[in-house]
Amino acid sequence: SMTITSLGGIGGSFFTPIINYPEVAILGVGRSSRKNIYYENKYQARIMLPLSLSYDHRIIDGAEAAKFCNELKENLGKDFAYKLAV
Repeated sequence: SMTITSLGGIGGSFFTPIINYPEVAILGVGRSSRKNIYYENKYQARIMLPLSLSYDHRIIDGAEAAKFCNELKENLGKDFAYKLAV
């Protein structure tokens, strides 16, 4: 199983969550903030969400964890709330 934990509501910006047995992974979610990011030749205000994934290397290969993080990043950036509702 996998767990999601958040410290964003109490002011935590970034942390490394610890896996508890029998979990195989845990995703830490920090506090979102608006940042000016230089993208496509201009500065744009973007909401940044710090995430941290801890996983058991005996069960999950690092490449699979990286694929999960990339997929999560893509989904969070493209109509994610709409996709959840469908």
